[in-house]
Amino acid sequence: MNEKAVAITIEGRVQNVGFRYHTRKQAQELALAGFVRNLADGSVYVEAQGPTDAIESFVSWCHQGPTWARVDQVLVQEIPAGDYSGFVVK
Repeated sequence: MNEKAVAITIEGRVQNVGFRYHTRKQAQELALAGFVRNLADGSVYVEAQGPTDAIESFVSWCHQGPTWARVDQVLVQEIPAGDYSGFVVK
């Protein structure tokens, strides 16, 4: 199985709109591992790892996010595989 790990930075109105919790739900539905957290600059940072097709679906979802969010920019960078246990909100 092709596994892939990515770091994603999502900019826009992405804090105080439930973004992290919706991100975790989406990641869990796709059986991804990793974490999501808010950054001081108002963006959301995600590390996700899993099958390549699931990662691609997840990245597509990140371009929209939950209903109340406004996503202005999504930066995706491939990273080395991590040692994650499930998908957590930090």
